Amino acid sequence: MEQEILIEIEKKPIETKPVNNKEIIVEYKHVELDRENVNILHDVNISIAKGDFVYLIGKVGSGKSSFLKSLYRELPIKSGDARIFNYELSSIKKKHIPYLRRKIGIVFQDFQLLTDRSVYKNLEFVLRATGSKNKGLIDMRIEEVLTQVGMQNKGYKMPHELSGGEQQRVVIARALLNDPEIILADEPTGNLDPETGNQIVQLLHKICQDNEAAVIMSTHNYAIVQKYPGKIIKCENGHLKEIIY
Repeated sequence: MEQEILIEIEKKPIETKPVNNKEIIVEYKHVELDRENVNILHDVNISIAKGDFVYLIGKVGSGKSSFLKSLYRELPIKSGDARIFNYELSSIKKKHIPYLRRKIGIVFQDFQLLTDRSVYKNLEFVLRATGSKNKGLIDMRIEEVLTQVGMQNKGYKMPHELSGGEQQRVVIARALLNDPEIILADEPTGNLDPETGNQIVQLLHKICQDNEAAVIMSTHNYAIVQKYPGKIIKCENGHLKEIIY
């Protein structure tokens, strides 16, 4: 079924992309990515603008996660020109990487919430770890992001008291804390039922529009890609290729 949907997407006629004035915040030119001396992605040429909603599709092991990790410099650039915001990823200094990462929100498939503390304490931990000290401002920011994801009355809950969809909403709230310019969502619906997964994708689309942040979401769920349109980049045979439809 997934293959049939993907084939249908790829068969749609290619149209000329409209010219716009959106700011380019990610640009890769002839980039090579290796992991443990094995080439993962070859000759990557891709650009992503502020406010883009991007689906990153492809089989397991095709390089989707490696591409995402390269954006926040967990995986180094082997060669080529790779720029995100004003940072050159191939030459960024180690001391600047934390500042780069503060401009990026990350949503993990497996949540990675701290299980020994409440929702509020999970979010407070992130803000204090990134330099926030004012208790009033911390409380205000936590209330803002929980409201944005529809979890404003759940700050006192422990993670195990929440459903999978609620936990993922908290993870998205955590990603929003430092008002990121890019949100990276690595298979955010992978552990959720279809209805809850649809709600999470709708929420990410709304955040993309309301915050003018770019969202890059990796997924195996081609039905979601078709239901909630966005820019599509396919990982296949060591290459990234934009599918225009």
